[in-house]
Formats: sequence, structure tokens, C-alpha cells
Amino acid sequence: MTPTFLFELIITILVLEFFFDKYLDYLNAKHFKDPVPKLIDDVYDEKEYLKSQNYKKENYQFSFWTSIFSLVVLLLFFYFKGFAWIDEFARSFSSNQIVVGLIFFGVIMLANDILTTPFSYYQTFVIEEKYGFNKSTPKLFFLDKLKGWFLSILLGGSILALIIYFYQITGEYFWIFTWLLITLFTLFFTFFYSSIIVPLFNKQTPLEEGSLRSKIDAFAQKTGFTLDNIFVIDGSKRSTKANAYFAGFGSKKRIVLYDTLIEDLNEDEIVAVLAHEIGHYKKKHVIYNMILSTLITGLTLYILSLLIGNPILAEALSVKIPSFHIGLIAFGLLFSPISEITGIAMQYMSRQFEFEADDFAKFHHNGNDLISSLKKLSRKSLSNLTPHKAYVFFHYSHPPLLERVQNLLA
Repeated sequence: MTPTFLFELIITILVLEFFFDKYLDYLNAKHFKDPVPKLIDDVYDEKEYLKSQNYKKENYQFSFWTSIFSLVVLLLFFYFKGFAWIDEFARSFSSNQIVVGLIFFGVIMLANDILTTPFSYYQTFVIEEKYGFNKSTPKLFFLDKLKGWFLSILLGGSILALIIYFYQITGEYFWIFTWLLITLFTLFFTFFYSSIIVPLFNKQTPLEEGSLRSKIDAFAQKTGFTLDNIFVIDGSKRSTKANAYFAGFGSKKRIVLYDTLIEDLNEDEIVAVLAHEIGHYKKKHVIYNMILSTLITGLTLYILSLLIGNPILAEALSVKIPSFHIGLIAFGLLFSPISEITGIAMQYMSRQFEFEADDFAKFHHNGNDLISSLKKLSRKSLSNLTPHKAYVFFHYSHPPLLERVQNLLA
């Protein structure tokens, strides 16, 4: 296999993935105006339905043009030997491979963020604002950016430095130590994400005593679920869209409700949503996801260890000096079709888990309350009620509303 062939293979993968993605988007868009099935035809009135149609269409068009821009920039970057230029730039500061790797990825991430920020800003302050979702401010938007950069430098930089260090001292066996590092890091985040990272962006306050708290406590007790930590997060500072999630294990587990969720749903509907989240815990979905993700990560790292030292990876990107960071970039691009396949499998499993959590809520609480809450949340977020099956298969982590309602009524 020659460097030229490898380069052309990478370009082919990028272009084919782009066209496949756009084709799925096109199929999905063709179904925007499909008749809404009778089971869920009460989600929107005529005015709201027209609004949801316009919202979907505008997002589809915006995504189309931003994707084209990204592909053109990426192809130009490849053909004008951008990776070689950044590699030379990084090496002008140090000969230490860890420092060079950190500068290399730092420049790429910064350049990507600079290019994509205007699109993200437009999405937030034009499209989301137009349809009544945005509650953020420019100050908050850029403050979030700065915090994100800080976390990327602190956490991402530390992990990358350790991985390169492992590679330097263990060679092809670096994947074992890297696998262990990523597993420990994932466990740490599973336990402490909500208590350490979330407070950097949002305020969380314990749910006050009252009728809602009493109903949640009663349900938790009925299902044998010990729950001391119920928090309300100020999601309304950024968006009107509502959500709830479960985080952590053991004494660190907590339920987090968005203030918008409490505002939009009645108490029985909120308990139904929490019953769904508790169902994920009871069915051990978090553990299954973690185990499968860990196995996939280990397999990916092992394959990476077999290829990372091959100088042809660097030559394919026009880089003169082989290195871990260049090999990682080339491998990531070549491995992306396999990543897509594993991602599809994970999405499928996630959709099955959602059905199981819905069943738990139906059995232990009330299926009708969950149905009404799902309909309200769909209406509030202007959701697509008629997605194309292929688009669902490749992109949805949750089943479409119709399938969830059918399952709850079965």
C-alpha cells in the first residue's frame, strides 16, 4: 500500500461519508410533511405544526450549507498539506514529542473552533432565537466557550500527554495502559460529572420539600430505589427546551430536573419521566453501556497499536517525520467507517433501552402520564413526528415518539 493510495482512500472515505449523510438528511426532509399518525396527531395544533415544519426546514438547510463548508475546508486542508504545516509549526517550539503533540492538537482544535463558532452563534442567536428557544446571551455564549477551552486544555491535554508518554515508554503495548486510563477516567466522570463539571456551567439546587418532592420520594420508596439527591438545574438560562437525567452510582447517584421540565409538566407527568430514568438504573443500562463502550475502546486501541508505528500513515498526510499524533489522525480517519458501524450498534441498543425504561415507568407508575409528558416535550421542542426510518436507524438514540406511544399502549 502506497502513501498516495492511502491518501486517496482517506479522501474517498470523507467524501462518501458526506454524501451518505446528506442523502439521509434528504430522505428525512422529504418526510417532514407526511401526515401525522392518529396516535400522536394531538401533539400540535395547526399553528404549532406549521411552526415545527418551518423549524425543521430551516435547520435542514442550515445543516446542509454548514456541512458543505466543512467538507470544502477539510479537503483544501488535505490537498494543501495542512497537517504537515501544523506539524512543522509545532516542532519549531520543541523537540519533545509530548509538547509537539499537545501543540499540534491544540492548533487544530483552536482553528476548528474559530471556524465553527460563527455557525454555532448563528444557530443559537438567529434560528433558536427565532423559534423561541434561546435564552442565552452573547456574554454567556462566549463564557461557555472559554470554560470549554479550559476543560479541553486541562483534561484533554492531560490525557493526551499521558497517552503519548505511555507510547514512548511501552511502544506497541501503550494501548493497555491507555485503555486503563480511559476506563478510569470514564468511571470518574460517571460518578462525579454532575457534581464537578455541571456546576461550572449551571446552578443546581436541591428540590424543595412539597407535593412534587413527596410524590417522587413515594415512588422511589415503592420501587426500592434509594434516592436522597434530587436537584433542579437552571436550564432556562440557555434554552426553553426541557430535560431530565440520571447520573452516578451508589451514594453519588442523583436525579437532575431542568427547571423548564417542572414548568412544562404536571407533577404526575414529572414522576413518570423520573420513573423512566429510574428504569434505566434498575435495568442496569448505565452499566451495560459502560461495559460495551469499554470493550469497543479496548478493541479500537488494540488495532491502533498495530498501525500507529507505520511510517506510511505520516507519508499519506505529507508529513516528513512519523509521530504518534500524526498516526493517530490518519488512523482516526481510516477507522471512521468502523466507528460508524459500532455507533449504529450502540444507537440500536440505546433505543431498546429506552423501550425498557418506558416499560418500567408504565408498570410501576402510569403509562398515560408518560405518554402525555412525551407529547408535551415533543411539542415544546418542535420535534419531528414523521422521521424517515433510515434516518432513525442511523442517527436516533431514542425511538421516535410514535413508536414509544405504541409501545406504552401495547
